[in-house]
Formats: sequence, C-alpha cells, structure tokens
Amino acid sequence: MSKVFESCAEAVADIEDGATVMVGGFTGRGTPSQLLLALREKGPKNLAIVRNDASGGWKNPIDVDILIEAGMVRKVITCFAVFGSPKKVSLLERAAMDGLVEVELVPQGTLAERIRAGGAGIGAFYTPVGVGTEAAAGKEVRVIGGREMILEHALKADFSLIKAHRADTLGNLVYRMSARNFNPIMAMASRTTIAEVENLVDVGGIDPDEVMTPCIFVRRIVPTGKVA
Repeated sequence: MSKVFESCAEAVADIEDGATVMVGGFTGRGTPSQLLLALREKGPKNLAIVRNDASGGWKNPIDVDILIEAGMVRKVITCFAVFGSPKKVSLLERAAMDGLVEVELVPQGTLAERIRAGGAGIGAFYTPVGVGTEAAAGKEVRVIGGREMILEHALKADFSLIKAHRADTLGNLVYRMSARNFNPIMAMASRTTIAEVENLVDVGGIDPDEVMTPCIFVRRIVPTGKVA
C-alpha cells in the first residue's frame, strides 16, 4: 500500500477529537506548516499538542498557535509558551491565563529525552534537571550516584506531524541542516507519523548512508514541493 498521499488534507483526515499530536520543528525550522493548515481545516477538538516551542512561531507565520486560536487544543506540552519580549502576549499564554488550555512546561533537554524514550520503548528515566524547582512538583525523587534526581515519564503520541527535505516513496527521510531538530525523535514516538516533504524521489534515490529517519517509522508522506 502506497505511503504517498496526494494532499495534506487526506493525510490528516483520521486525526480525531482528543488525539495527542507531536509537531516537529524548532521555531520555523522543520515545522510542517502545510500539515498544520490542513489540520486546522479538519478541525478536531480537545487535542493534546507536544511541541518544542508554542509561542507563535518566532516570526514563522504558521505554527501550532493557529490550532490554539481555532479552539482545538486542550493541552500543550512545550518548552516555550511565551514570546521572548514581554511586550507581546502569545496566544498560548493568553489561553492559559483564561483557563482554556492546560500548559505543561518542560526543560528542553528533558522534553527531547522524554520523546526519545517514548520511541525507544523506555517507560521513564531519572534526571537531575529540574530538581528543587517547580519542574519537580509532584514527581518521585531519588538519590542516584550522590545526586537527587526526578522521575520523568516518556512521551508517546497518536500522530506526529514532521517535515523533511527529501524522502523516497518508502518513507526514508533526509532533513536539511537544523530542521533535523525534533523531527527524527518525534517520528519514532507516535503510532502514525505523517511527513511533509519538499522533494520526493523514487526508491534508490537516497544513498542509504544519508537516511536520517528510516522508512519503518513513517506511515504517510505528502510531497509539497518537487517530485522527481
């Protein structure tokens, strides 16, 4: 069965109310903007979003804030929920203050490791990051190697929306420069990974040594640029 979908709308058509969705990228780098637009058009409610930064894209015009603005999100797990400047309030910050969206703030390295653990089948791990801060509230604390550490649970999702520079029709992916960020680990940590790709090539068009996400982790591919 072909993994290649003709449109982003078709690729996200089964994302239903209450789904947990990981969204790749770091600000605008590697963000699957076309998939996000299609998901907003689909309109599922009560989504839980896992995203490195959810403050409005940092000059990227299309980000998860379009889902928040549409009233589709009940919870966001993220590192950044506010703008870098206090002069502007992000949509997520406003929604959280109004009690419309729950926000779970996670240190960036911990977020990456929680996602990686989810993809690797690791249920939880201990880390010294966040000990003695609000990040440790309500979490188990142990002393390991003479240091206090808190228990962090892995993250998994129903869907991951990611973006790649190049893919073959089997779903082997190559990212461009810093767009590699959160996309590879999110591809491993969900039941269904949907990849928005700029260039699609036939099988054999990518050198095996260049593959960054193997096809086994990718269920759907949507070419939004050039098809070779």
